Amino acid sequence: MSGSAFNAFKARVPIEWSPRLYITLVRGLPGTRRLHRRTLDAMRLRRCHRTVAHRNTPSLLGMLNQVKRLVVVETEVMFNARKQQQEEHRALRPPIVVSHSPPPIPSSAADSAK
Repeated sequence: MSGSAFNAFKARVPIEWSPRLYITLVRGLPGTRRLHRRTLDAMRLRRCHRTVAHRNTPSLLGMLNQVKRLVVVETEVMFNARKQQQEEHRALRPPIVVSHSPPPIPSSAADSAK
């Protein structure tokens, strides 16, 4: 990943209100304040690059405001677009076919060989 940890989660669709929020922990826990670790634990975020889904409530928004530098928040549409792009990237690609047939003989060389 180049740049910040947010680059993998950039919005690929317009941001709009969503009843569900998908929260991903993108920064490590070592070195963070105890209050932030307990907040992340309350949101069930215990490991980096794990995503959890929560309902969009005022208490959740307050918790997110507290740990906003550690997490990435996506709406349902953004999450589905990112997952679909990942699936397309991982999909099987058609095999590369290499033909080893002999090169065609030019007509002038064929006439001189006779």
